[in-house]
Amino acid sequence: MPYIYSMILPFLTIAPSPSRGRGVFTTQAIAKGTTIEIAPVIVFDPSQRMKLEETLLYDYIFEWGDDDKSAAVALGYVSIYNHAIQANCRYDMDFEFETMSIITTRDIQQGEELFVNYNADGEADKPVWFEQH
Repeated sequence: MPYIYSMILPFLTIAPSPSRGRGVFTTQAIAKGTTIEIAPVIVFDPSQRMKLEETLLYDYIFEWGDDDKSAAVALGYVSIYNHAIQANCRYDMDFEFETMSIITTRDIQQGEELFVNYNADGEADKPVWFEQH
């Protein structure tokens, strides 16, 4: 099978999220371990990242590369998933193909909001930048 560079399953939708602005929801049940999205990213080198950090995009960039010095802005829905320590999805980064994938970590019910842990580790319980203010 050829590598898939972009994909969003058709039952994902963006809708209002209680006290969080917008979020990603599902209109049908999803099994644990399902890849629900593969999104291309735009990669920025360290000097470009510094400029991005002075803009609204700062809240939407991901550290990128083996040394985490670069940054990436994910296309698709990836930047709309809200944060939760006990997230029901995780994200995987593919530096070679410049994509990010969203994968469910448990069975998901129809109508449920989908969350990722912004710490990139589903067990990490440290506060993220916006929780520290």
